Amino acid sequence: MKQIVLAGGCFWGVEAYFKRIKGIIKTKVGYTDGLTADPTYKEVCIGKTHHVEACEIFYDETIISLERILEHLFCIIDPTSLNKQGGDIGTQYRTGVYYEDEADAEVIRLFINQEQLKYEDEIVVEVKKQTAFYDAEEYHQDYLTKNPTGYCHVNLYRIPEEDLKEEYRSK
Repeated sequence: MKQIVLAGGCFWGVEAYFKRIKGIIKTKVGYTDGLTADPTYKEVCIGKTHHVEACEIFYDETIISLERILEHLFCIIDPTSLNKQGGDIGTQYRTGVYYEDEADAEVIRLFINQEQLKYEDEIVVEVKKQTAFYDAEEYHQDYLTKNPTGYCHVNLYRIPEEDLKEEYRSK
């Protein structure tokens, strides 16, 4: 099992999207890449901590590759938009890939370099070694399952059928 942390705007949609994909074992939303320990949602939202809303993803690399995970991330974000995704604006909504395994850094950079060829504007997705990840408050965990009509900038129906876990496939 491997781990990666992704930031793609509001963490509710990122988590809801990735938990539907085959090979993703577990997701958890929280805060990373900030200046303080144990931030609260309120502190993050007022820009006091410089944390980003993120989704920690644990995955089975024999089922899904890091490259495929990155392809999915780039399907749900505008990688050229700085501190804004959908209707969410602020530094906590910046995009990023935060790795634990040094070997993943090269994979991520190569992927982004290839993606850059598709865009006129510069890709502004952060690529950094992961710092502390702080779990978000419980009411944020699996938010869109608990609140199916909640706001989400992510199109949860963009996942190709072959990538969906069985329980999310059309019957």
